[in-house]
Amino acid sequence: MSRKKIAILRGGNSNEYDVSLKTGVSILQNLSEDKYIPLDIFLDKKNVWHVRGVPVSPERALCGVDAVWIALHGASGEDGSIQRMLERFSVPYVGAGAFASMVCFNKELSKNIFEKNGALVPRHTVLKVSDSLEREVQNVFRTFPQPCIVKPVCSGSSVGVSLARSYEELLRGVKEAFQHSPQVLIEEHIRGKEATVGIVDGLRGEALYSLPPVEIIPHHESSFFDFNAKYGGKSEERCPGNFTTEETQELKRLAQVAHTALHLKHFSRSDFIVSRSGIYFIEANSATACGLTAESLLPKSLLAVGIGLPEFVDHVVHQALERRR
Repeated sequence: MSRKKIAILRGGNSNEYDVSLKTGVSILQNLSEDKYIPLDIFLDKKNVWHVRGVPVSPERALCGVDAVWIALHGASGEDGSIQRMLERFSVPYVGAGAFASMVCFNKELSKNIFEKNGALVPRHTVLKVSDSLEREVQNVFRTFPQPCIVKPVCSGSSVGVSLARSYEELLRGVKEAFQHSPQVLIEEHIRGKEATVGIVDGLRGEALYSLPPVEIIPHHESSFFDFNAKYGGKSEERCPGNFTTEETQELKRLAQVAHTALHLKHFSRSDFIVSRSGIYFIEANSATACGLTAESLLPKSLLAVGIGLPEFVDHVVHQALERRR
């Protein structure tokens, strides 16, 4: 049986460049060279493609490739643009299709879809760039439950996300979030336990295999699971988390609902808050958005059910190759 050539795209021009590099390395290290020929495709911060240190066109880089693993976290990897290009070249890839990727990357659209499927979502509103921005922020502060969470509509890894307790913090947070996205989401701060649940297609004979929920306990220096808490190594992540049997079952069910409703593929990870008033959906992460670094959550939940990254990577690549048929 001939080995399949698998390209890993990493780097890119987003604010998650460093995380993308680490995820790409992890995939390369765990891709079996007995089965596959790994191809490291590096995109610099101007989105120029490189193979073995040499700038090349995407067409040339992808010549002879059997499948692509998109490890480009952030805009260009998650918003559907890379997916559309690969579809034009008829190259199978890991993760959701172009349209589903775009929808999942947009926190407002994904919340609306999830809410239509009967799930709880925090009260939220969206601001756009405007000459009357300060007046609009004042109106939100007067009419919206405080404190609140401010985040870019289209961004990941908690980049540009802040907790606002005052008007000054709200305005500052909105301006910071606009540095990362043309739209800003302001949502009610739900108090409770933070949870994330991974879904893997076709694993262990199940159409949608739910991984055990991870409980995220931010370090006391962080008010929530922000970028520093996520990658600074100070937060505590328990898997399985400290949830009741009923909460665990519901978290797994809701993660499956998110995966299906958003038309995600191969694997995904959805974030929730478990509060006294119910379980709230926060956002979903498509396969492209899921980090596979040492600090990432998905590998920890895989390990909790006895699945190492080599087995997981092999399973996902096999599924991507099936896309060609």
